[in-house]
Amino acid sequence: MTLFNFTNPIVNYLTITDKALAEIKEMLTARKEPCEGIKVSVRTRGCSGMSYTIEYAVKEKNISKFDDVVMRDGVTVFIDPKASMFLIGSEMIYKTDDLTSGFDFVNPNEKGRCGCGESFKV
Repeated sequence: MTLFNFTNPIVNYLTITDKALAEIKEMLTARKEPCEGIKVSVRTRGCSGMSYTIEYAVKEKNISKFDDVVMRDGVTVFIDPKASMFLIGSEMIYKTDDLTSGFDFVNPNEKGRCGCGESFKV
């Protein structure tokens, strides 16, 4: 599996697997409304305290001039500035099992996850 590291002159925020990148491209191609890419955020919720969120990045709606921007192969990933410090050194993956499929993060900053895997703590 080939990985691509996104780098910032100061911080390496995120590594995205080829499979995750392919799924993002497929989502963006299937979307009928225009968008600039995807946006990754962290929200307070769940039994462990925090949860990752991914949504379409839409100009004038949820893109901020303060977002960190990561680009690869024509795909733009916006990272909410409130999430940046929680994602440093993380890997974005796309996983599939018998019951579910979706994006997830392998995050070296996590100190634990709840039993269902929906939320994490740092």
